[in-house]
Amino acid sequence: MRHYCMSQQVWAAQALESFDAVVQATAGFRSRHGQRRMAEQVAHTFSKATLGKVDAEEGEGAAPTRAIAVIQAGTGVGKSLAYCAPAIALALSRGTRVLISTATVALQEQLVNKDLPALAALMPQPFKFALAKGRGRYVCKLKLDRLAGTGEAEETDEDDLFAEEEAAARAKRPRQETEARIQFYGAMAQTLAKGAWDGDRDSLETPPEPEVWSPVAAEGASCTGKHCPAFSQCTYYDKRKELVGAQVIVANHDLLLSSLGARVLPELDNCLLVLDEAHHLPATALQQFACSMDMSRITWIERLSSRGLRIGALLEVQEIADIPRHAAQLRQTLQDLARIVMDVYGPTLKSQKDTWGPARVRVPRGELPEPLIAPLGLLAASADGFLEALRAISKALRAEMRDKPEEAKRLSTLYAQIGMLAPRLEELHATAQLLLQDAPEGAVPAAKWFTLEVDGDFIVVKGHASPILPGTTLRNHLWNAVRGAVLTSATLNSCGNFDFFLREAGLHGDETTTTLEVPSPFNYAAQGTLIAAETRADPKNAAQFTAEMVDALLHDIARVEYGALVLFTSREQMRQAVDALPTAMRSVVLVQNALPRTQLLKRHRERVENGEPSVIFGMQSFGEGLDLPGRLCESVFITKLPFAPPDDPVGEARAEWLRAVGRDPFSELVVPATAIRLAQWVGRAIRTEEDQAHVYCYDKRLVRTSYGQRLLKGLPPFALQQRAPL
Repeated sequence: MRHYCMSQQVWAAQALESFDAVVQATAGFRSRHGQRRMAEQVAHTFSKATLGKVDAEEGEGAAPTRAIAVIQAGTGVGKSLAYCAPAIALALSRGTRVLISTATVALQEQLVNKDLPALAALMPQPFKFALAKGRGRYVCKLKLDRLAGTGEAEETDEDDLFAEEEAAARAKRPRQETEARIQFYGAMAQTLAKGAWDGDRDSLETPPEPEVWSPVAAEGASCTGKHCPAFSQCTYYDKRKELVGAQVIVANHDLLLSSLGARVLPELDNCLLVLDEAHHLPATALQQFACSMDMSRITWIERLSSRGLRIGALLEVQEIADIPRHAAQLRQTLQDLARIVMDVYGPTLKSQKDTWGPARVRVPRGELPEPLIAPLGLLAASADGFLEALRAISKALRAEMRDKPEEAKRLSTLYAQIGMLAPRLEELHATAQLLLQDAPEGAVPAAKWFTLEVDGDFIVVKGHASPILPGTTLRNHLWNAVRGAVLTSATLNSCGNFDFFLREAGLHGDETTTTLEVPSPFNYAAQGTLIAAETRADPKNAAQFTAEMVDALLHDIARVEYGALVLFTSREQMRQAVDALPTAMRSVVLVQNALPRTQLLKRHRERVENGEPSVIFGMQSFGEGLDLPGRLCESVFITKLPFAPPDDPVGEARAEWLRAVGRDPFSELVVPATAIRLAQWVGRAIRTEEDQAHVYCYDKRLVRTSYGQRLLKGLPPFALQQRAPL
């Protein structure tokens, strides 16, 4: 044990030496006290964690040591270097790897294309790094060639993987659109064949819309790996090979959580895990473990049944005998469920027909109406039986592939035929089970809701279910496997403390978790002003408030000299502001979604560099991740406090449960979540030590309410000015 403690001290000291060496070797780089303090915490945390099998010197049966640090690093601290340099140095010393998970693919690419190459040039020890993305972001060459018309399969081939899906999709689309897609796929296939494109959706000059990309995306369920005839040219597996020899792997939160236990990424008990932009982790966890099922569009069940029977018969799989019964039961039960949902909830759903998005009704307290319980049980049982038969077929196919490599192409196509549809059956099964889940007295129920929407000639009824506490989900699925982790972001502290984030992340009360707040080096009081521009109207009165707010906003943005960012809380709010723009100002404003994000930001930069005013109108996604230093963003306008939408069914279910157990959801959940979001929005203003900026907030609740004072505690210490209504 003493030897292990000595090793910890040595590892931590060496890691800090590496960090210091990098800082000293970086031209024009100034030493930052906060950055080194963060590096010390990272080194200390990762040196304590026991990785892999417990060393015999620690004693037989000894429990491995976990060490987790939650670090808020204010804007300008330089957190990427503060965690990368010591973590990589420690990993190299300990013979392990670093897994960095970020919130988005854009942040992954910044690390891989900018930060890590610069660090690798300065670190005393060489290391390799690689980018890890989910399969769906890479093209499947087999699918692309088929849709581009360059594949070998014919429409009459009974084993043709795409014929049914493609014919059905073409029937729904205008002829011109189908021809445009064929041309698009043909151009993609040619570019890929020439080596001018690497098969990554994100590296296309203009990434296609999801409905265009989905038919050619690589999917795990339909992939036969090395048995695929296009395996030697597979982009996804080429990228996977890069991961094998890398000491640093950069993933994202979606991939991290979706691949738990799948051996796609390093084993979490034997690597150093860094979660950057960690404030996104709880929401990502809820999205990953939520599920839904379509009770109206069910023709795929017949296709899956016929494929299963045909392929199972070829392989002499006995378990296929029950497939027709399971398929018939599934179809009938889904039809019954859709009818019962409309009987019970139809009036409520139909009353929302003019609202934005699908009509929605939530099940109070997660207690399903009695008529739904028996059909859902039957659905779960039928889906389970069907899945068992498909597993038997898949097992037989894999055995055939091993025994008959000369038939790999035919067999892999058969495997893919089932794999393309099987995930729908798995989702059906998971949704039915979660909908049926009863919460014992005092336990936390799942959120359950139903939606109604129109898709062409179809009226589509869906069932949905989701856990409501991300912390519990993360404890059960992530933290029980992790030994050493650092969670960091500029916004983890909410209303002056870490309690909210720790609860959301599943780390509250965890004795192995430490917290550290590293303040920004910026002088916010001197560099920025927060202007609380009040309105007469109460922000809760949306119509009156928006009208008054828009007048004040137009008055203020008319004085913008260079770059500015306006952040809205709803599409309707932004639409009204756009409609109210005077003709002279319309050429100054760039509206989110009017152009692709990269093109919009490029145009904004060009205008500002030419000395012209440029104002971006954006929503939630523009409130994070935008780095517009200097004149690119001299003013940030926040139209309203960014409370979460009031009709979110998971948030509603959670608030309902909190009230039922005597707790206040507004104080405990709504205000802290809003504080983190508001801090992110305000953080767009000051990006460097030279910036000067104004932040305007038109919501008087920020300074007129007690919870507004809590929100202010979580913001940078700007000079505060209050402005009376204009």
